[in-house]
Amino acid sequence: MRTYTITSDRLIIGNEAPLQPSDAEVIVTSADELRAAQLSSKRLLALWNDLPGCDRLTRIGSRETFVDRLWLALEALPDPRPARPSKQADVIALLRRPEGATIEEVRTATGWQPHTVRGLFSGALRKKLGLTVMGAKEDRGRVYRIAAASV
Repeated sequence: MRTYTITSDRLIIGNEAPLQPSDAEVIVTSADELRAAQLSSKRLLALWNDLPGCDRLTRIGSRETFVDRLWLALEALPDPRPARPSKQADVIALLRRPEGATIEEVRTATGWQPHTVRGLFSGALRKKLGLTVMGAKEDRGRVYRIAAASV
């Protein structure tokens, strides 16, 4: 479901509501919720004037009519791009495979240098995320996996 998070200075379009919105945020998912939101006429007008392709206005006129018009304009906006998983997330997925991954496989997937891959294993994964990265010598070289206990 498409959600609109309205803050004091911007509009955030998303596919899900934030888990704990702040007191200054208004979350709406329908025209009825936008009508019921305690937004001032000034804030509604600012929302309209910030929308791409909308003629700039100085007054809103009838609040009901304006909110309906604003809702139609919001719904006409393109969907937000889905976030691309980070390279770190890609590496974690490689290491969680049953066959694990070698440094060379991680290098191929990320384009990183070997020292960067090793730094990710020891720094970000082990120290910051608390994952247990295990390395074992196999036929194809040293293979790294994330231990099942840290999944």
